Amino acid sequence: MPLPPQPEGEVFPPNSYPEPVPPQPAPRQRRTPGVFSAPGTYFLVAVNCAVFLWMVLHGVSASAPTVGQLQHFGATNAGLILHQGEWYRLLSATFVHVGLLHIATNMWCLWNLGLLGEPLIGPMGMVAVYLLTGVAGNLLSLLVNVKTHDYASVGAGASGAVFGLAGILIILLSNHKLPIPVFELKRLRSSVIRFALLNLAIGLGTVLLPVIRIDNFAHLGGFLFGLALGVPLLSRMTSGRVRYLARQKITFAGAALVLSLFGYFIVALGR
Repeated sequence: MPLPPQPEGEVFPPNSYPEPVPPQPAPRQRRTPGVFSAPGTYFLVAVNCAVFLWMVLHGVSASAPTVGQLQHFGATNAGLILHQGEWYRLLSATFVHVGLLHIATNMWCLWNLGLLGEPLIGPMGMVAVYLLTGVAGNLLSLLVNVKTHDYASVGAGASGAVFGLAGILIILLSNHKLPIPVFELKRLRSSVIRFALLNLAIGLGTVLLPVIRIDNFAHLGGFLFGLALGVPLLSRMTSGRVRYLARQKITFAGAALVLSLFGYFIVALGR
């Protein structure tokens, strides 16, 4: 008897079935930085821009604000801080800028350093470092004003905090245990060092130009405090998220205490 025609395609022997094919994982997709990849940095830039816009909408010149206008919106002044007790100015001044060019250059630096540094310290760490180093820079500037009996000058800008970010990055990028090739770590760290040295040199150079006034002590204070903040964090960066965050909390709380004591020292010195 002839065999019935076989269906086209692959034919399996009797009682034999194909091995099941295990499900294949979906191909890994490459993610690109999105709008919320550095929320702490974007938040700080947004607040600075909002304060500047608020000032302009309330009649402040976008190119040449007066001393009185800057004081009204929160710039530092030794007389108002020590004699009127307006210590909030040490913080508010980090969001006040002297014209469009001033805020544009500071925000450009903050943006770039923030995108580099926020993955290392997190969004809350980014904001904390900005505030702490900004206040530290303003405190050192206040100390110099008290020592020189300068109670008329005003100070404003995010540059002290920007230098603080540069300082902490120089320390943290020296950790070769980070999941980044060593040569890339060295390149990034060298770039930050060059940025800090170049801008410190520019600031010192403007001492000879009376038309341009740069608060070099605010820059120096922020930079040194940023370096100091990085030291206790360095060893915990790769020890797990929980331990690293715990070290951050202790470090930032201790830094706030140090700044408070430094402020009391300046008060006693100014009496």
